[in-house]
Amino acid sequence: MYPTALTQLARGNPFSAPLFTLQKAGEPETHAPVQKRRLAAAATAESADSCEFGSGKYYALCGFGGILSCGITHTAVVPLDLVKCRLQVDPAKYKSIFNGFSVTIREDGVRGLAKGWAPTFIGYSMQGLCKFGFYEVFKILYGDLLGEENAYLWRTSLYLAASASAEFFADIALAPMEACKVRIQTQPGYANTLRECAPKMYAEEGLWAFYKGVVPLWMRQIPYTMMKFACFERTVELLYKYVVPKPRSECSKPEQLVVTFVAGYIAGVFCAIVSHPADSVVSVLNKEKGSTAAQVLKKLGPKGVWKGLVARIIMIGTLTALQWFIYDSVKVYFRLPRPPPPEMPESLKKKLGLTE
Repeated sequence: MYPTALTQLARGNPFSAPLFTLQKAGEPETHAPVQKRRLAAAATAESADSCEFGSGKYYALCGFGGILSCGITHTAVVPLDLVKCRLQVDPAKYKSIFNGFSVTIREDGVRGLAKGWAPTFIGYSMQGLCKFGFYEVFKILYGDLLGEENAYLWRTSLYLAASASAEFFADIALAPMEACKVRIQTQPGYANTLRECAPKMYAEEGLWAFYKGVVPLWMRQIPYTMMKFACFERTVELLYKYVVPKPRSECSKPEQLVVTFVAGYIAGVFCAIVSHPADSVVSVLNKEKGSTAAQVLKKLGPKGVWKGLVARIIMIGTLTALQWFIYDSVKVYFRLPRPPPPEMPESLKKKLGLTE
């Protein structure tokens, strides 16, 4: 007979190659292949992982993934972002997306569509570093504070709280470059490059010029990021539960990345809608000297704050999908722990009578 206690201890061994195996007395030894045990990434790193979940290296590489995902994608859509900003601040001149592109190319040439690319790349790279890096930090921190059972029951609130906390710091990093970007894109003739724009803004308005938009930036980005992360996390969970025909553990890495892209696009559409009014305020505020967020909101009115929404849905939907795809690809490339969608803890199942 098997020695029960020792058997359970051996089965609980986290190492993939135990030093011994237990057999029934008198049975011939068999060399069956040892199957690696899948453990929750939050508990311990798999042997294939390059670092431990929640370690300094893990956070650093997540931050690097954020730099690539936000810096590259936002820079890639600068032409669309430029037209969107001009639609918001001068709707009389730029009447639609296509008209905006036409007028911009006619006045500034094709190169004019790339205006603001440098502050966009620098600013959103810094934002991505803080957004994704701090999200991982706060998600683990708040999850530990809640405990395993409450972290599962309140997981949507956990995602919302962690993403809001991360975005608070991310926007402080973004604000100076966002102010320069909007000034370059929406005031023709003011400045054509970041090196020309930043000193000029500082000379005219001082340091405040770079941070006067941080509050409306919080108003825009914090709801956006809360929706981006919470909607993405729950959409991934639902896709694996109801759409994908096999468990995540049986999906290949490319298949998992397809699910990531789809969930990211769905999240992006909702992100664009909830954050668009504040985005309109930020665009006008950074264009006009001496204005406040309340004055701009009153000037735009209920209809004005929704100008450019279609362009922003296209931009943000694609942007968010690509960001999650790049971020998850970085995790795959560096072999970072990637926890599966959350499952109800066994202790909670017992309390609810869902298991024997």
